[in-house]
Amino acid sequence: MFDTMTMTKVLGAVCGSLLVFLLGGWVASALYTTGGGHGEGHEQAYVIDTGESETAEAPAEEAADFATLYAAADAAAGEKVFAKCRACHKLDGTDGTGPHLNGIVDKAKAASAGFAYSDTLLGMASDTWTPENLDAFLTNPRGYAPGTKMAFAGLPRADERANLIAYLATQN
Repeated sequence: MFDTMTMTKVLGAVCGSLLVFLLGGWVASALYTTGGGHGEGHEQAYVIDTGESETAEAPAEEAADFATLYAAADAAAGEKVFAKCRACHKLDGTDGTGPHLNGIVDKAKAASAGFAYSDTLLGMASDTWTPENLDAFLTNPRGYAPGTKMAFAGLPRADERANLIAYLATQN
């Protein structure tokens, strides 16, 4: 029933089909790959001015305001803000996508054993996560630690940051 010629045709058809799929995959990846991936070194294509530019005096005022906000912070409200962090961070001592945040306030930076921190945060390991440092990091993580693996854009509201830090200070 199957002679040598039929087997040769079947084998040729299978090889030809594989070749078509390989070439199709190569063409598709050449057409639809943006090149470079999503790693470090990519700049934002454009910036939308929202009119929130700050003057040189604003950081000093904001630091004073943060101390006042932190003194009056509500840990219960901070627990609600932590819902934004819960997707990546845990409070049970285990690391998720991000390191666990138990006892993070006044803890050394990059101190969660076994977590793969970015080189920037590893370089800051001799410093601690004071409430002021946490506030600066939570305002703009990529601005505070360029190259950080944290993809979160930050918390723009100072009262939310103060409440969140107050809540994290209660978590040991």
